[in-house]
Amino acid sequence: MIGRELGHYQIIEKLGEGGMGVVYKARDTRLGRTVALKLLPQAAGRDPDHRRFIQEARAASALNHPNIVIIHDINTAGGVDYIAMEFLAGRTLAQTIPPGRGLPIETVLEYSIQIADALAAAQAAGIVHRDLKPANVMVGEDGRVKILDFGLAKLILTPGIESTQTVTAAGTIMGTLSYMSPEQAEGRPVDGRSDIFSFGAVLYEMASGIRAFERESGISTLAAVLHHDPPPRNAPPDLAAIISRCLRKNPADRFQRADELKRALQQVGRSSPIPALAVLPFTNMSAEKEDEYFSDGLTEEIINALTKIAGLRVTARTSAFAFRGKERDIREIGARLAVDDILEGSVRRAGNRIRVTAQLIKVSDGCHIWSERYEREITDVFAIQDEIAQAIADKLRVGIVLERRTVRRPTEDLEAYNLYLQGRYHLYKWTPEGLARARQCFEQAVARDPGFALVYDALSEYHWFLGFFGIIPPKEAFSTGIWAALRAVEIDDTLAETHALIGMYRKELDYNWPEVQREMKRALEMSPSSPTVRLRNVVSGLMPLGRLQESVEELKSIIQSDPLSLFNRWWLTIAHYLARDNDLAMEQARFIMEIDPAYYIGHWGIGMLYMEMGLRDKAIAALRRAAELSGNIPLMLGWLGLALARAGETGEAGELLGRLFEISRTTYVPPSSFAWIHLGLGSVDEAFTWMDRAIDARDPMMMPIKSYPFFDPLRADPRYHALLRKMNLEKQPADR
Repeated sequence: MIGRELGHYQIIEKLGEGGMGVVYKARDTRLGRTVALKLLPQAAGRDPDHRRFIQEARAASALNHPNIVIIHDINTAGGVDYIAMEFLAGRTLAQTIPPGRGLPIETVLEYSIQIADALAAAQAAGIVHRDLKPANVMVGEDGRVKILDFGLAKLILTPGIESTQTVTAAGTIMGTLSYMSPEQAEGRPVDGRSDIFSFGAVLYEMASGIRAFERESGISTLAAVLHHDPPPRNAPPDLAAIISRCLRKNPADRFQRADELKRALQQVGRSSPIPALAVLPFTNMSAEKEDEYFSDGLTEEIINALTKIAGLRVTARTSAFAFRGKERDIREIGARLAVDDILEGSVRRAGNRIRVTAQLIKVSDGCHIWSERYEREITDVFAIQDEIAQAIADKLRVGIVLERRTVRRPTEDLEAYNLYLQGRYHLYKWTPEGLARARQCFEQAVARDPGFALVYDALSEYHWFLGFFGIIPPKEAFSTGIWAALRAVEIDDTLAETHALIGMYRKELDYNWPEVQREMKRALEMSPSSPTVRLRNVVSGLMPLGRLQESVEELKSIIQSDPLSLFNRWWLTIAHYLARDNDLAMEQARFIMEIDPAYYIGHWGIGMLYMEMGLRDKAIAALRRAAELSGNIPLMLGWLGLALARAGETGEAGELLGRLFEISRTTYVPPSSFAWIHLGLGSVDEAFTWMDRAIDARDPMMMPIKSYPFFDPLRADPRYHALLRKMNLEKQPADR
């Protein structure tokens, strides 16, 4: 090829060769400049998706970022596909890293921050690299780093084209084994988080001089990528934590965006990184096993107190409580929850006395930072909570808790407080029996202390769930619920979660979107880091208005502080589903199923996705399972009926419709359940009639009306716009 011309490029010398093609130094005879000319394998030209690659390569060429190689030209000449790029004087990162030793940490940070900045630009443009590795990173003589080959893996390594880089039983996978993400290795869809995993492998190699996953054979390497974590190497703890988070097997547990990763890298070595803490459920050491509600309640109140400390990130209750009763190594728990420190302890009640022990443990080495034992009268339980929170703040050198004298005691009646804790304990079981017992406890607590604000908040939350899942008529549940919430803030106007709950009720009862925004804004100002407040803002302030991308990003951020919350994961599933990102939605739904196969709303989400993906039998099976696990509540029967009707099983769908009519004689059936089945059967007039009734009934299933995929055929119908106007969603300022 030396001396040959391709188009207006004259080849001068060979620079290198790899899976992405052969690279030559060439001269652009038109513009008189030196370029790097990459000749692509001939198989690429036969790729049926070749046009799509050209579009993606052009998009990559438009990135115009100082840390991404400039693409001058994409063309074909003499049957050869080629890309003309800027010529870089320097060496690849692979040639720069000293084997077995790694680079100085200062150099690692210098290079990695530039790479992260480039990835952030690519993510913002919706471009995934797919083959990030040291050989695809150039280090210039001036120390500037540039990433090569954006988007080329999609062209070169397509199913059916053999490659020595990555071949599995299912076909060829795009990427290089030692650096690819688990989802990429399994041939699943990838997004920018896959590049973050690959970046983690590159970062590990820069710091250690050793490849994170490379083994003796390709199969062993693949197994390491899928199932093993690389051994820790000599890196500063904060950098090691970043590498560990990048290399998590589940994409949802990694950094979600490269700009977030860049900020973390910029904090390495600085004096005041934000510490992250998880509070594990305190062990009940009392003689009575039933006293577990008290130890749980104490744990939850400590979490709430710590959440109010500025400069401290606290894992939410749901994720921390996922480790109850499980023998897990502190380091494993810390890695799973992405925290630096863990607080654990025990509670023993005996008569009017209480003994609480607490210890703060450093995740990195398992050493105890602080421990204390409190033996007090039971009346001092609130002071103990505050003292523990203050001690943690002191030891971690973060913000100051409010003076203890100014901390408001939620109630002076300890029996009312006991009943409140018992109620929350039963509420979190989310079973019919648990809900009934929770209500009984809350009502008894109110009877003892009518000025106990937190009990009214708990009663309000209880009624919201009854209305949302259609256990009782929503209008009835929501009317009772908002009364309880308003009573709570009348007593104590500082309850941020309650203000957010009021915002949810303004959506459900009034479709009053300005009032929703006002309450959510106030709640977020009062408690900006509260996962509960932020989730309620997503569910009521963003998703109903069709602000789906904002919803997705906020839910991802919430999950960082509550990574094991199945309910939060379910909402992220729904947000992706409504945004038509079915692959990302399925990823979240499957995560839910891995954690709890009996969680019926997980099967519900999977069934909805299978419907939109055209996998009718799978959709029916998933929704049938969801209905069974829910106890065949009418809400689930409606979604099952929709799946049956859309699959052509009109007979069974009609029978289900009749069954719902019979059920409605004695109990509430969401009007949306009737609407969905009629819609699936093609009875559009009846469907609109039932949807109109659903809005009147304040049926929560109508809230995503602007985004449901199966509503797409209805959007040109004037009756659809009449429904929007009825919900005050037509021509809202936030939608313009």
